[in-house]
Amino acid sequence: MNAYQMPVVDDRAIWDLWLSQHHLPAITVADEIGLFAALEAGPRDTATLAAACNVEGRALGIVLGLIAALGFVVRREGDWNLTSVSRTYLLPDGTFYWGPLITGGRDNDPIHAALMGMLRPSEKADPTEGRPVESWESGQLEIEQARSIAQFMHAHSLPAAIGASRTGRFEGVTSLMDVGGGSGVFSIAAALAQPGLKATIMELPAMCEAAQDYIDKADVADRVGTTSVDMFREDWPTGHDALFFSNIYHDWNEATNRELSAKAFAALPSGGRIFLHEQLMADTLDGPVTTASFSVLMLRGTRGKQYSLGELTAILESAGFEDVRATHSCGYYSLVEAVKP
Repeated sequence: MNAYQMPVVDDRAIWDLWLSQHHLPAITVADEIGLFAALEAGPRDTATLAAACNVEGRALGIVLGLIAALGFVVRREGDWNLTSVSRTYLLPDGTFYWGPLITGGRDNDPIHAALMGMLRPSEKADPTEGRPVESWESGQLEIEQARSIAQFMHAHSLPAAIGASRTGRFEGVTSLMDVGGGSGVFSIAAALAQPGLKATIMELPAMCEAAQDYIDKADVADRVGTTSVDMFREDWPTGHDALFFSNIYHDWNEATNRELSAKAFAALPSGGRIFLHEQLMADTLDGPVTTASFSVLMLRGTRGKQYSLGELTAILESAGFEDVRATHSCGYYSLVEAVKP
């Protein structure tokens, strides 16, 4: 059976299950830093709230996105407010405070500890130490680690890759470069869906080796290949009419993503297209729940977060791209594209 056939049901329920791991820890860290108590007196923006709670502002903004999606704070005109639920049940001095029950196990919760480490980082330790992001930054990746990453990414990307390949947005693309393409799942799906398309996976050497196993298994080696390039330190190949990034921008902060966008712009010809495949936050940065939880996962393990379409539009336009649009692909994912004039 061809593994690149669309499943009979999308994978949102599995994403919901997996990323529910952050729901309770988001509330327990909020309780520990005094977030709800700080909002009791009235609305505050993220920076003011971070100062009141003595936490790092960027990390707090990401965690607040999840807390808002869960219904415990609400954002109005840029300021965070308590909801009736949090005002009733999450204020430490409240009659109906649930704190003793909700926070009872937080001292033994590794996710709670990880989030506290991001909110109040120690100068002695990097909370992302030992994560793949360090290997991507350094350009050094061993083959066993590459195979492990490929297996992990392939598992959660296959339905999304098939969905992206069937959006019709790759119509007219003949040469696609898949930047940081991992297992090659998106290149393989695109090649199978578009007979006239050839794809090249641009990756670190060990990742290229790991991807070759998936290419050979799908029997697309005649149209999907690899090229070993460190995307941060080496020149990017040219001659492709489209560049594709899936789950790449969410690994990096806005400054790094602007650099990647500039490199992509330089590598493309006039009329060339860039594609970003990501789970999109709402423009208000307060949901949906599972995407907001995915953003918390990115906070824990990368330099990035999940972005809104507005944020990605600003990043792409800063590099010179135009006509930014988004198309739903599968489950929680969307395909964002733009054109080099």
